[in-house]
Amino acid sequence: MKLLEDLKSIDPKNPGGWPWPVKLVMFAAMFVGVVFAGAVFDWQDQWESLGRVKQEEEKLKETFLDKKKQAINLDIIKKQLTETQQSFGALLKQLPSKSEMDALLTDINQAGLGRGLQFELFKPGAEVVTGVFAEQPITIKVAGAYDDLGKFASDISQLPRIVTLNNISISPVSAQLVMDATAKTYRYLDEEELASQKKTVKAGAKK
Repeated sequence: MKLLEDLKSIDPKNPGGWPWPVKLVMFAAMFVGVVFAGAVFDWQDQWESLGRVKQEEEKLKETFLDKKKQAINLDIIKKQLTETQQSFGALLKQLPSKSEMDALLTDINQAGLGRGLQFELFKPGAEVVTGVFAEQPITIKVAGAYDDLGKFASDISQLPRIVTLNNISISPVSAQLVMDATAKTYRYLDEEELASQKKTVKAGAKK
């Protein structure tokens, strides 16, 4: 209460005449004000720097998360690529090379003869090159019983090499059936053929 009375009775124009309690309070208030003002002006740059650092930290976190996701996706892609290469390798093994084509044609012929069929036509056609593969069509015409024709088609599908029967037509002739079809098999091109194909493509591109 006395401090309040002293504050009411002080003369602002005569600080020297103020009571000591008032002087101490005013000194403390001035000290706190000066310290506060100094802190505000002195730390302003530091606050701004701190804000920039926090923003950079957030950006780095986002970048890290993006890189992490990319790394995870990359591992998945590598795994899928490995699986694809393995599947492609397994499929490639089912394709004969150029040197194995004669043996495959013999296998197809033997599959028919093994079922008691009579070959009236067995004519390999011209190869059709597509990418790294060559398609070999074979026109066949065989005669025999219905069951034997069906078993022959099944034997063809179970050959270790890929062979498909296309454009199948079956018609009765005398006491048996005659099947006309186009058997297609595929082989991969050897290195020499691939090199020749690349040269042909480059020559065509230059024209």
